Amino acid sequence: MTIDVRDNFLPTAEFMVIQNLMLSNTLSWYYNDFVSDEADKQDDFYFTHQFYAGNQPNSPNYQMLFSIIARIEAKAMIRIKGNLYPNVGKKVENSWHSDYDFLHKGAVFYVNTNNGYTEFEDGTTIESKENRILFFDPSVKHRSVQCTDEKCRVTMNFNYF
Repeated sequence: MTIDVRDNFLPTAEFMVIQNLMLSNTLSWYYNDFVSDEADKQDDFYFTHQFYAGNQPNSPNYQMLFSIIARIEAKAMIRIKGNLYPNVGKKVENSWHSDYDFLHKGAVFYVNTNNGYTEFEDGTTIESKENRILFFDPSVKHRSVQCTDEKCRVTMNFNYF
């Protein structure tokens, strides 16, 4: 498995615009009663914001992500999703999953620093550090792990060609 982790991915000013919106009370977040697989539903839940899905932008804030889209060199988007995992007072390891079962590229962009992380089945873990991006094969099984040291863990998933 090949992964590529890059810190300080965006220039500070560009990052702050994204972080300020993602952690504000003005972005619409939508409740999901399971994180990765409804059939494997635990007591997990989280909130999402769909920036892009179904071959079209789904958010008035989609343009804010153009700098990330350009830097990841995406030719076509499949999905861009914001994820907000609330601190529930314990470390929750969400279910293993693959994003899609066809060949494409994936990235996780970390909006805030916390003790949550992304974990792969081989035991590799990537800590949540603000302005970090993780490039990986999203067909490889992975999972999110929620934080216990901040109010929430916020990430963005990019699936693209």
